[in-house]
Amino acid sequence: MKKFFGLSLISLMMVGCGGKSEKAWMVSSPDKQIEVKFFTQGGQPAYAVSYKGQSQIDTSFLGFMFQDQPALQGNLKVTSGITSSFSETWEMPWGEQREVENSYNELKLSLEETTPPNRKFDVVFRAFNDGVGFRYEFPKQPALDGETIILEELTEFNLTGDHQVWWIPGDWDIYEYLYNTTRFSEINAYSVFIPGDHLGQVYLHSNAVNTPVTMKSDAGVYLSFHEADLTNYPGMTLKVDTTSLSMVSELVGNKSGIKARVKAPFITPWRTVQIADRAGDLIESRMIVNLNDPNQVGDVSWFTPMKYIGIWWDMHLGRKTWDYASGNHGATTEYTKELMDFAAENGIGGVLVEGWNTGWETWTDPNMRDTIFDFTTPYPDYDLAELARYGKEKGVQIIMHHETSGAVARYEERMEPAYDLMNRLGIHSVKTGYVGTIIPDGEYHHGQWMVNHYQKTVETGAKYQVAINMHEPIKATGKRRTFPNEIAREGLRGQEYNAWAAEGASPPEHLPIVAFTRMLAGPIDYTPGIFNLTLKPYKEDHPIKSTLAQQLSLYVVIYSPIQMAADLIEYYQGNPAFQFIRDVAVDWEQSKVLDGEVGDFVVTARQAKGTDNWFVGGLTDENPKPYTLKLDFLEEGKTYTASVYRDAEDTDYVTNPTAIDIVELEVKKGDEIPVNMVAAGGFAVSLLAQ
Repeated sequence: MKKFFGLSLISLMMVGCGGKSEKAWMVSSPDKQIEVKFFTQGGQPAYAVSYKGQSQIDTSFLGFMFQDQPALQGNLKVTSGITSSFSETWEMPWGEQREVENSYNELKLSLEETTPPNRKFDVVFRAFNDGVGFRYEFPKQPALDGETIILEELTEFNLTGDHQVWWIPGDWDIYEYLYNTTRFSEINAYSVFIPGDHLGQVYLHSNAVNTPVTMKSDAGVYLSFHEADLTNYPGMTLKVDTTSLSMVSELVGNKSGIKARVKAPFITPWRTVQIADRAGDLIESRMIVNLNDPNQVGDVSWFTPMKYIGIWWDMHLGRKTWDYASGNHGATTEYTKELMDFAAENGIGGVLVEGWNTGWETWTDPNMRDTIFDFTTPYPDYDLAELARYGKEKGVQIIMHHETSGAVARYEERMEPAYDLMNRLGIHSVKTGYVGTIIPDGEYHHGQWMVNHYQKTVETGAKYQVAINMHEPIKATGKRRTFPNEIAREGLRGQEYNAWAAEGASPPEHLPIVAFTRMLAGPIDYTPGIFNLTLKPYKEDHPIKSTLAQQLSLYVVIYSPIQMAADLIEYYQGNPAFQFIRDVAVDWEQSKVLDGEVGDFVVTARQAKGTDNWFVGGLTDENPKPYTLKLDFLEEGKTYTASVYRDAEDTDYVTNPTAIDIVELEVKKGDEIPVNMVAAGGFAVSLLAQ
């Protein structure tokens, strides 16, 4: 690991800002392509960002609103400014690549009010080759003694054009929306907001969007806005002004109107802008994780990236139930052992079991859900201790499931005994869930109270060697670097929507958008690998809008260190396409986005960690995509056995979705493989070094 750090005082420079000459402070990315300028106008702090000499973020103001204090927006002066440079290469314990370069130039500016109460704070900018991050740092001071209540953060992002935008509404409770593709001036979050949907967990405060929100300018520059290191602070939505082409931060609050309770000293999350000429560079960027602190957990070798199967899709198909009283309970000892046997035979590391613990009969009852789950008591037909023993014998781990039904305060009371039980049984990962409105009343999934709860699960998990896969979560912000037992999360419209009502099925463009939006935040538990794409005989008249080859591509395109083979195991048995799921890795030496366009298609290649083997996945939207895979990324002088899984000539995602062409070739660097994708189609290729 290499590190370099440099520090220097900076002088003031006269630059043109806001139409007049003012004093400004500047910092550039290491490659000099991105430049950040900071200045004040009438005592109000502002910044601007350019890329390759072209303005991308125009003059944008900064500030805060506090309870029982004047707004912190004006009458400010810069008292000092320091620039520094930093460079290191650090190693991911698991991830999209083993080694990560972290190089940036930093500008730290200290500001103070010129009038009482003379509050002070710092603004810190970091300029990377792939974007910019900045945050606020408040030192301990008499003017902020005791608890400070933030009513709003006033961070602006003023755009320089009416960009094409891929967005979901700034819902305070869920991210499970289809993405919209519009010009910025056409964003209308209310037009897609559905009051009372998703078991009532929906709240939209204004015409705002959730992050990451990705844009493309008419000049072909890609921008994505998000945040990093979200700690003890509410999640940020971005309120949209379609007339002025601007966004301003709108923090998620509670029903009392409070956004954050803090005590100085405190820091905010980083506000981030990724910038690229190529859509794939957004996915390859590691800026979000680089803006987080190094690993605080230490050795996490007790967690192994894995593929898994489970008792889950059965329930979404209506084949089995979560509850015991129905008489068709899914989580039985017998069925779990059957899945463990299949997993062991096929090199699959885990079995997820949902509905194993008592309480599912009344889990959505508003009068009951605060008391029903204890996360340690199994139903009578589920022998947890025996299954843990059997799994250990087979080399297959149980993946625990904790559905809180939104009763978060109760879960916090029961979390430690539950994680202690897991530790004693040798169970090292849990899928948590938060379906429903949050208890205590008045809190939202993405507010500060819940951010701190999600953090508590990760810290408690680390204590008991438990890795956390969050569903109905707060957004990922790169904290997996600091807490690498934070392995994955949902936070998007997942595969289960395809098993619900016909109108719930996701359109073919959904995944080519997700790859360039939600996936920029972090790993996704999307649950790919559905082979019975018609869903018959369990569901009628709404097939999944995907081909079999596209389902295979998801294991490479949609990143996660845990990847589910989500279908019923009878659809895998005897199917030659299942060989790709057996072979594909889940932990990577390096990753390359070979090609793609937001909402249209994406092609990704990843090298399995510690090997010379590569895997490639590609998928497209509703438009067929003629495509030739060029193997320029392979190592010179090596020969590979390529197993190619591609749409056949007669594949049709509606009438013939499982038709697939499987061929084996001997290839080397520079060779080409035709992998033409049909509508909603794709391809997957394993390249095993000889």
